[in-house]
Amino acid sequence: MLNKKIKRNQLKNIKTTKSFIFKIKFIFILYNLLAIAPAIAATVEEPVFSIVHTQENASQWAGIENRLQAIGAKYCVISLDKVKSAADWGDRPVLFLPNVESISPIQAIALEEWMRNGGRLIASGPVGSSSAPGVRQLLQSLLGGYWGFSLNSPQKLQPSSVITHNFDNQGDLLGTVRGGVMVPNAMASQAGAVWDAQDKPPAVLTTERSTLLGWRWGVDAASGVQTDTAWLKAALNRHLKKFSIFISKVPGGSSNCFTSVIASTSPTPSISPTPSSPPPQITATATQPRPLPNITFPRSDEAIDQLEQRVRLDVEPKSNAPISRNEAIALQQQLENLIGRVESAHLAAAVQNGNSQVVKVQQAEFASIKSGAPVQNTEQVLAQAREVVKNLPQMIAQKQYAQARSNWIMAKSSLWQQFPVDQRLAQPEIRAIWLDRGTIVRAGSEKGLAKIFDRLAQAGFNTVYFETVNSSYTIYPSQVAPQQNPLIRGWDPLAAGVKLAHQRGMELHAWVWTFAAGNQRHNQILNLNPNYPGPVLAAHPDWANYDQRGQMIPQGQGKPFFDQANPEVRKYLQRLYEEIVTRYQVDGLQLDYIRYPFQDPSAGRTYGYGKAARAKFQQLTGIDPINISPSQRELWQKWTEFRTQQVNSFVAELSKNLRAKRPNLILSVAVFPLPEQERIQKIQQNWEVWARQGDVDVIIPMTYAQDTLRFERLAQPWIASPKLGSTLLVPGIRLLSLPTIEAFDQIQLVRDLPISGYALFAAENFNNELHKVFSRTQGKRQGTQKEPIPSRQPFAAAAARYNALVGEWKFVSQNDELKLSAIAVSDFHTQAEVLQSALNQLAAEPNASKFRLAKATLARFQSQFRVWMRSQSVNEPYQVKAWENRLVAVERLLRYGERTAGI
Repeated sequence: MLNKKIKRNQLKNIKTTKSFIFKIKFIFILYNLLAIAPAIAATVEEPVFSIVHTQENASQWAGIENRLQAIGAKYCVISLDKVKSAADWGDRPVLFLPNVESISPIQAIALEEWMRNGGRLIASGPVGSSSAPGVRQLLQSLLGGYWGFSLNSPQKLQPSSVITHNFDNQGDLLGTVRGGVMVPNAMASQAGAVWDAQDKPPAVLTTERSTLLGWRWGVDAASGVQTDTAWLKAALNRHLKKFSIFISKVPGGSSNCFTSVIASTSPTPSISPTPSSPPPQITATATQPRPLPNITFPRSDEAIDQLEQRVRLDVEPKSNAPISRNEAIALQQQLENLIGRVESAHLAAAVQNGNSQVVKVQQAEFASIKSGAPVQNTEQVLAQAREVVKNLPQMIAQKQYAQARSNWIMAKSSLWQQFPVDQRLAQPEIRAIWLDRGTIVRAGSEKGLAKIFDRLAQAGFNTVYFETVNSSYTIYPSQVAPQQNPLIRGWDPLAAGVKLAHQRGMELHAWVWTFAAGNQRHNQILNLNPNYPGPVLAAHPDWANYDQRGQMIPQGQGKPFFDQANPEVRKYLQRLYEEIVTRYQVDGLQLDYIRYPFQDPSAGRTYGYGKAARAKFQQLTGIDPINISPSQRELWQKWTEFRTQQVNSFVAELSKNLRAKRPNLILSVAVFPLPEQERIQKIQQNWEVWARQGDVDVIIPMTYAQDTLRFERLAQPWIASPKLGSTLLVPGIRLLSLPTIEAFDQIQLVRDLPISGYALFAAENFNNELHKVFSRTQGKRQGTQKEPIPSRQPFAAAAARYNALVGEWKFVSQNDELKLSAIAVSDFHTQAEVLQSALNQLAAEPNASKFRLAKATLARFQSQFRVWMRSQSVNEPYQVKAWENRLVAVERLLRYGERTAGI
């Protein structure tokens, strides 16, 4: 029964050949990894892969070494407890993790960076299953899936399309093994082999950069030597052929490791790798930056990752721990919502593409990039998922906790594969993406940047947040800022970006760091002293802010900040932003780091003691804030309010000044989605005030999460908040380590909520698979009119979004799926058309009278809608709620348009 829930991905076949030749000058080495001879392997001077030794697999090492000896290739042994950074994973192109279930967060992050630099990963067994939830999530992303649950008995491996088309020696690969069912969680993963069981569940998962074997490799009780060696040779062959004719090394990896040609007879090798050498000391001065020839831009060191810990709902597939009543309700609700999102996406696709029925659409073209199994009928998958929801309470009552979890996981995986990712389905919305400094620098010229904008336009993006000021460096040659980014030479990316965006019908908003004045990681890229505060603070040290110990950079963070209370700082930033919006025809300005750095007053970590701030607060209160303790509640509250007001007043002043010069400029802010009072205490960021006062047009909470439930729980308080006035809310989605189908799922949720778009962070993580899915689901179709952008044309967007709603209602009604009486159906459609006419007239000719008519008609229709849909909501609660949400989104667009259009 469990195996019926399994849905395997189909991807394009990875082309491989039987052998390849390494040719270095006069030396030819024949190195066929499907039939490696020990004598030949011994002639290879360099190890071809690394294998990880840990306390977990130490007891299995005799069996592991026995199989490695049968292969005969030279290799490195890496001790897991020595791994602290990406370099510690070694410089070999392939890394093998045999049966490693416990990996620390630091090791997992280092592994991700190592793979991002070009490394390829082979793993076996339930990788990382005993690790922290965030580690498991990251490993699942790197491997394209995870070990779902163990099989009760040995099963024979069966071929999939991957084996059939790419591997020789199929007989050796298809032995009998005791293992587990692999669950794919990315469209980029496909089954390398399947189990000989009903519905052929995946036994091996492969992606372009990884291979995951669904059994404990090297353990005699799980698999024989012949099968194990055949699979490792096949995986090595597959990944090494992605490299050049040389045995390439991973940039930045350490060459220090224990090496062997598998000649030892000792059951467990003595592993004592030499620790990585410390990085060379940075000696360049602030006035003599030396850009690195091959730039690797580091990950963000922001504390945004802390947010996920608040909203976790992790489902352990093999756990038989009791499931509480609240957990059971949450599991049921989450699966029901996913069913609703799949149906909602199919309905939108059916209406836009003229399909006759909603859920019988077959994903014929995209089936080629999913698993080797036939594409399941969507109706069947939905029915199976509903059965899982129905049976969960009974299974939990019978204490079948592990099976309940496994059923839930399989249903979720199958549902994900049913999203119509090959059809146009998007409504008019803000589709924004942050175009980061690293991607701009790597473009190298206007021609290179044009390719990026072509890609984004094809994928349907209509708004680009272009990183313009970072660490106090401007991306353009400024007459206000002291220095253009030294990695930009001989061209003006901002001028090019504005031109390229407008040529493609896109908006470009200048994205600026506001109060963060420098960045230790950026200093590393420029070969500067790590403590260099950035070019502005280097020239004006009195403008700096400090923590309670007198340090510019707070403990555990990497950025110095300006003193928000310093009038010279405020004048400088005002002049800089005025230069951007008057010299360049940018469509908007986005403020990032519009806050103080993170603090923890209860732990004695506080910030904001700049020279000007201390003097100003002392003038107001007679007290130097450096002498105030958080235990002095009344005084501490005044100090917190003072700092918060420095940010609030700056936003208000900037908004007033810029709108006087560019009335149509859109001002947006990237903010933290912490609860309001906690946010004020920790970073003095009270963006509800900016929204209520109309100082900003778009609020973008950084609701970054690795699954849809966490994303929804982070975004929901602000979506439902009554404190935002007429300001639009656009949730942020982070692409880093996020599987494609998970990103699509989060965006589908956005489309069913009362909001008008999303923003993706960032362009450097927008891969080819995402590009393909986005191009098909939201890319512009030839011959169609340009869609309105809600933040620019709110009335036109409201009308277009409502017209799409009317299309769905008519479609459902024509298919006899609208549960209304004949009289109610007639009244419903009549009133829907009246509202449609009012909104279309407002969009065509906005004025005060048409606005009042549209607003009143919408309010009347919304109140009646709940009555009309009472019966419908019994059987289709998610869809009815999604329709109500989209009506609320139309209402919010009218409110936003009322303010911005001055009606």
